[in-house]
Amino acid sequence: MRLTRYFLPILREAPREAEIVSHRLMLRAGMIRQEAAGIYAWLPLGLRVLNKISAIVREEQNRAGAIELLMPTIQSADLWRESSRYDAYGKEMLRIKDRHDREMLFGPTNEEMITEIFRGSVRSYKDLPLNLYHLQWKFRDEVRPRFGVMRSREFLMKDAYSFDLDQAGARHSYNRMFAAYLRTFDRLGLTAIPMRADTGPIGGDLSHEFIILASTGESEVYCDKSILDLPIPPADTNFEDAAGLQAIFDAYTAPYAATSEMHDAAAYAAVPADRQVSARGIEVGHIFYFGTKYSEPMRAVVAGPDGQERPVHMGSYGIGPSRLAAALIEASHDEAGIVWPDAIAPFNVSLLNLKVGDSGTDGACETLYRALGARGVDVLYDDREERPGAKFATADIIGSPWQVLVGPKGLAEGKVELKRRATGERSLVSVEDAVVRLTA
Repeated sequence: MRLTRYFLPILREAPREAEIVSHRLMLRAGMIRQEAAGIYAWLPLGLRVLNKISAIVREEQNRAGAIELLMPTIQSADLWRESSRYDAYGKEMLRIKDRHDREMLFGPTNEEMITEIFRGSVRSYKDLPLNLYHLQWKFRDEVRPRFGVMRSREFLMKDAYSFDLDQAGARHSYNRMFAAYLRTFDRLGLTAIPMRADTGPIGGDLSHEFIILASTGESEVYCDKSILDLPIPPADTNFEDAAGLQAIFDAYTAPYAATSEMHDAAAYAAVPADRQVSARGIEVGHIFYFGTKYSEPMRAVVAGPDGQERPVHMGSYGIGPSRLAAALIEASHDEAGIVWPDAIAPFNVSLLNLKVGDSGTDGACETLYRALGARGVDVLYDDREERPGAKFATADIIGSPWQVLVGPKGLAEGKVELKRRATGERSLVSVEDAVVRLTA
């Protein structure tokens, strides 16, 4: 993509209402624009990040055996009355009426709707286990939306819902998602700690939040730092192996780790002092097992091996890609701007032509731009007639993992400069070697 043809509204100064780093940098880097309180437009750069996060989330959900569908944003109030949550959910739910005066709502979550879909199609235990997921925009009318997309009213959510015949099967489904989440966050470049958590309005009696440690976290968390050294489940993890997945779950839940709502001071005190970690944390995922909380009142039943009908056991599993974009910036930035992990950077390479109009720099940049693009590398080519300092600032703030600086002085020696954004490491290489390095 040539920057002269791209929409990238960089701000020199962050708006005063931006309280945390991710909010400031997302606005300054032209990733988002506020349209109303807690409601943001995702501009091209931000949308590229959101799509890359979503792609990794999808890959790991599919790997774990979940099946994607897409549910609507608008739901019938009648469904929520079946579960008794319509009145109980509170003012966070946006309630509306259509032209026929039917009560509707903008979905804050999808337990009721997925249960309705399930009960209309599945009748036998032979069709279980089943895990259905989607990526869909949600709306929760937060009393005080803040911190940009970290706590917004409209947000993108991946929510998966599992259905099993009994508690043992449901526990296996829970462990599947537990392992899938560990893999997902690792691929995104995050160290996420599963912590015992409150189930909140979704309900249930087994719940874990996946937390990344960050000074701007919303709440205090406590853990044994030995959990940070545990191995991530590999790509060839057997998600059919109940015992193997239980072993992963047991290993990660043996060390102490809890959110402030579930904190046990006595248990934490038993952790050796040199392993105690008390810090702020950002929630990046939340998983629940809630048994028959929805299937009983909504009559989501299947015939078991004995022919008797019984309500299915359910769980739900959420990851917010829009929130993750902000969390990644909180975890990876410096004074100059964002430092994206390679896997979700909007562009892999920022190509800087330091003297537009010079035949040598123009020619070298065209060669690099075409060669890298042909090899599947996402390149943002800064071909603007701007001073070099402005180009350096733009490249730094948007955070491409690699910068390629092409100027007359270097080309006189047959070289271009490669800069690694995360470390600041620089090297002079030929145009040909630059292509090799950036596609290795």
